[in-house]
Amino acid sequence: MTSSEVWSAETAERYDDEDRGMFAPEVLEPTIELLAELAGEGPALELAIGTGRVGVPLRERGVPVVGIELSEPMAARLRAKVDEATLPVTIGDMATTVVDGAGSFTLVYLVYNTISNLRTQDEQVECVVNAARHLSPGGRFVIEVGVPPLRRLPPTQTAVPFDVGDEHVGFDTFDLATQQSTSHHFTREADGTWRRDAGRFRFTWPAELDLMARIAGLQLEARYGDWDRTPFTEESTKHVSVWRKPG
Repeated sequence: MTSSEVWSAETAERYDDEDRGMFAPEVLEPTIELLAELAGEGPALELAIGTGRVGVPLRERGVPVVGIELSEPMAARLRAKVDEATLPVTIGDMATTVVDGAGSFTLVYLVYNTISNLRTQDEQVECVVNAARHLSPGGRFVIEVGVPPLRRLPPTQTAVPFDVGDEHVGFDTFDLATQQSTSHHFTREADGTWRRDAGRFRFTWPAELDLMARIAGLQLEARYGDWDRTPFTEESTKHVSVWRKPG
């Protein structure tokens, strides 16, 4: 049983509308560009494909894409955009689910902090091992995830705001002993009331993910500060990391 929270039908219904920044061309185009380059002539597997924010345009780019998704309502939203023959999706968790063609994918990828949905280290290791299982020799595994903003925590405080606006307020709280975090969201509805949502995660460090990849038999090939290959530095708020399966 996965520790990941399962996205409900209500959440899936509004997913494509609420965080429009994820769908902005300046965000998606560099993402698709790098993933398509890494996939080359082979197929790609997206772990936690969701509603197809990345998988659908990558498929339109000409890369054969297969997905794994835990939430049936999220997968249903994707299916409204593209049929099963064009973009197959298997319902299951990303740590243990194995799809047809395992061992033949030139690219496996996991975007937008989703590795953190697995809230135990063991499950995160399993996920990286599962990614390696699906890769062909020479294939790449890509993770996009934030760097924990613990430098922004004042002494004795546990919360860091990440969005403060008229329509949405968001902040993360951290348990430093267990590497657990909770993202809190307060969103203004059309009638002027506020909706509160919260999601629970396990944050990771780049070096920790490197060790997970090494356990899975993968080697770090590149690490960027963003999809446009900005250099990763101590000031980077996230990283896009690429590990390669030896050929």
